[in-house]
Amino acid sequence: MLMFVDPSRVARRLRVRGVVQGVGFRPFVYRFATTLGLVGWVRNDGGGVEIEIQGSEPVLDAFTQCLATEAPPLARVDSIEPEVIPPDLSRKDFVILPSVEGAVATSIGPDVAVCPSCLGELFDPDDRRWRYPFINCTHCGPRYTITRTLPYDRARTSMAGFQQCPGCEAEYRHPGDRRFHAEPNACPACGPQLSLFEPHGVRALARDPIAETVRRLKLGEIVAIKGLGGFHLACDASQAQSVVRLRVRKQRPHKPLALMCANVASAAQWARVSAAEAASLTSPERPIVLLGKQPSLDATLPGVAPGLDEVGVMLPYTPLHYLLFHEAAGRPAGTAWLDEAQPLVLVMTSANPYGEPLVQGNDEAFERLGEIADVLLMHDRDIVVRCDDSVLRLRPDLPAGAVEGAGGGVQFQRRARGFTPLSLPLPDDGPAVLAFGAHFKATLCLTRGREAFLSQHIGGLDNPAACFALDEAAEHLQTILSVRPAALAHDAHPDYYSTRAALALADRLAIPAIPVQHHHAHIAAVCAEHGLDEPVLGLAADGVGLGTDGMPWGGELLYVEGAAFRRLGHLSPLPLPGGDRAAREPWRMACGVLHALGRGDEAITRFAARPNVEQVLGMLLRGTRCPPTTSLGRWFDAAAGLLGVCEDMTYEGQAGMLLETLACRFGASLALPGGYHIDTRADTGLSVLNLYPLLMKLVDEDDGARGAAHFHATLIEALTQWVSDAAHATGIRSVVLAGGCLHNRLLSAGLRHRLQVRGLAVFEAQHVPPGDGGLALGQAWVARASLRQGVI
Repeated sequence: MLMFVDPSRVARRLRVRGVVQGVGFRPFVYRFATTLGLVGWVRNDGGGVEIEIQGSEPVLDAFTQCLATEAPPLARVDSIEPEVIPPDLSRKDFVILPSVEGAVATSIGPDVAVCPSCLGELFDPDDRRWRYPFINCTHCGPRYTITRTLPYDRARTSMAGFQQCPGCEAEYRHPGDRRFHAEPNACPACGPQLSLFEPHGVRALARDPIAETVRRLKLGEIVAIKGLGGFHLACDASQAQSVVRLRVRKQRPHKPLALMCANVASAAQWARVSAAEAASLTSPERPIVLLGKQPSLDATLPGVAPGLDEVGVMLPYTPLHYLLFHEAAGRPAGTAWLDEAQPLVLVMTSANPYGEPLVQGNDEAFERLGEIADVLLMHDRDIVVRCDDSVLRLRPDLPAGAVEGAGGGVQFQRRARGFTPLSLPLPDDGPAVLAFGAHFKATLCLTRGREAFLSQHIGGLDNPAACFALDEAAEHLQTILSVRPAALAHDAHPDYYSTRAALALADRLAIPAIPVQHHHAHIAAVCAEHGLDEPVLGLAADGVGLGTDGMPWGGELLYVEGAAFRRLGHLSPLPLPGGDRAAREPWRMACGVLHALGRGDEAITRFAARPNVEQVLGMLLRGTRCPPTTSLGRWFDAAAGLLGVCEDMTYEGQAGMLLETLACRFGASLALPGGYHIDTRADTGLSVLNLYPLLMKLVDEDDGARGAAHFHATLIEALTQWVSDAAHATGIRSVVLAGGCLHNRLLSAGLRHRLQVRGLAVFEAQHVPPGDGGLALGQAWVARASLRQGVI
C-alpha cells in the first residue's frame, strides 16, 4: 500500500539540558507547541527534558529558538541538542508523557520565594487556599530541599505521602494550569499542616497556630519555626530582652543577627536600601542582604548587630513567613498591604545551637531546641536536605570619603538557599571530582562534565553533628546528580575532618584522593569561576591554612598555574602566644607584637586586667608555644588588640569586622609614611612584606577609629606595592584576590582599584564566597587539572 508523505512535515528530537525540571518547563513546551500547531510529545528523564516535535521546518526553527528565550522564569536552559528523525504521520496531537528513568545529566532547581500569583490567592478570602501556608505552583516554592532523587517527580520528594484531593489532582493533570506537575502542590484538604507545640508537649496548642505564634512573639517569647531547609529561631526584634534571651540561650553573645521585614518599605525603616539592594531583597532567591544601618536602628533595635555599621535583612520567602506578618497586620484582604511599611520586625536566625548544623526534623527540634525556644511552630512535610539562608552584599561605589574606586557586583558571604544547587559553568569537560572543602565554613563541590555543583553552606566541623551533616550532604549530592566521582580532593591539613572523610570515601571507592594546599585552592576557586588556565599572581588574604612547610600560612603571594603553584612571598610572621587560642583572643596577638617591637613591658600595663598576661609574656620570652604565622587575619587581630577595639572574640572575624566598621565611620585616611617595607629573604628568595612598622605607629594611637582607618589605608598601599613588584618581576598581568579577608569592603575595594590603576587585570570571587565557603570549588579545579596533567 502506498502512503502519502507530506514533504513539508519534518521531525526533530530535542534534548534540553539545564534547570528544566520542576520549573514549569513541560507545560510551557506543551502550550507553545499546541499554539504553533505542532505535534509530538515532551517528557522528563534523567538528562533533563526530551522533546519530539513535528511540523514545518520554519516553525520548528522558531520553536527551538524560543525554547531558551521564552522559557519560564525559574528555568535555565544550558543547551538544546537537536537531532533529525523520521516523522510519525500517525501522531495528530501534542502530549506530555510520563517521566522515564535514565542516567541523570540534569539538575534540580533551588528553593525560591512564593510568587505574586500564589500570594494573591493566599490573601483572597474567597480562594480555597486562603491562608494556607504551603501554597505553591511551578513558578515558586521548594525544590532542592524536598527532593531525594531525579527525575523530579512527586514520588521522589517528601510530598510523596500526601495524596492530592480531586481539586489539586485536576490542577496537577491539566497542562494549561499554573500548577500542572507542580510537585509540592497541595491545599488545606490534602496537604501538609501546621502545629504549634511547647518544647516538651505532645499535643498541639491551638487551632490557629499562626495567630497563637504572633501572640507569643508579641509577648516576647522565642519561637522555633520550621522553614524550607531547616528551622529558624525568631523573636520580636523591638523587644530588647527577647533578643538578649535569645543570645543567652543560643550562646551567641555578639554575632550579628538577621532581621526579617515584611517588605522593602519596612526594611527601609531600619536600613539604607538602594534600588539594586531592593531588587536583590525581592528576587526569587530572597537572600539575606547586608545593608547599611539607619541611624535609629541601634537605639530602637538594640543588640541586633552590635558595633557594626551593617545589618543583615531578608524578606519573607515562604507563605508561612508572609502569614505571620499578615496576622500582625490584622489579616487584611488582598495584597495592597504588602506595599505599606509594617511595624513588626523579627529577628530570624538559623536554629543551629552551639555551632551545630541546622535543625532539620521535628523530633530533632524537640531534642535540640527545647532549651532555647518557648514554642515550636512545625509542620509534617519532611525536610530532605538542610539548607541555610544565603547571605550576600552588593558592592556599589563606596561613599565619598572612603576608599575610592570600589566596583559593583555581588559578594557572597554564604551561598545556600536560592542558589544551591545551581551549577557553575566550567570552561571544558573533565573527570568527576568530589571536593570536601576545609574545616570552617565547609562546603562540598562535585563536578560533572562542564559543570561544578557547590553544595549549600554546612559550617564548621567542630562537632560530631556537623561532621555527620558533611557526610550526609556528600551522599545526597552524589545521589541527586547520579555521579560517581573519579577522584576526591581535600585540604592538605591531615587533621581536618573533611580530609579524613575524603580519605575514607576514597578508600571505599578505590579512587585517588588529591590533597590541595589551602591557599592554592583559594586562588584556584577564582580561576575556576573565570576560566583562567594561564599563569596568575594570587594574593591569598586569609585567616589560616596549613602551608607546605608545616606552618600556618595566611598572607601569601603565589604563582598559580592549574595544578601547580609556587610561593613567591609572604607576610612577616607573627607569634601566636598559646597557639590557636591567640586566634580567638586579639589581646594575645597584641602582646606578641609589643614583645617583637621590644615593648613587651607595656603589655603588663595595657592588659593589666588579664590575670595571665605575665604567663603570655613568659611564653614569648622563652619562645615556647608561640608558633609563627603569616596570616593576614592575625594582623587584623593584632591591630584590633593594640587599638583596644576588640580583646576577645566570640565569633570568627569579629575583630576585623569591628576594625572595618570603625575605619568606614572615620572616613578617608592616608597611608602612614614608612608603615611597611618589602624585603627579600636571602635564604629562600621569598619576598616578605613587613607590617611591623605600621603596628609600631598604632601602639600609641588613642583614637580607635583613626587608627583603624590608618591601618586599612596603609595595608592597602603595602599590598598593592607588593603585588605590583611581583607583577613587574614575573611579567604576569593577571592578579587573583581571594581568601577570607576579602570579605572586608575597604580592603577588597581598595586593592581592586589601585591594582587596576597600575594596569593589572584583577579577578575576584563572584558566584562563591571569597573565603573558605568557596574553597571546595578551587580544590575540584586543582584536582581536575592534576588528573588531566597526570601529576597525582
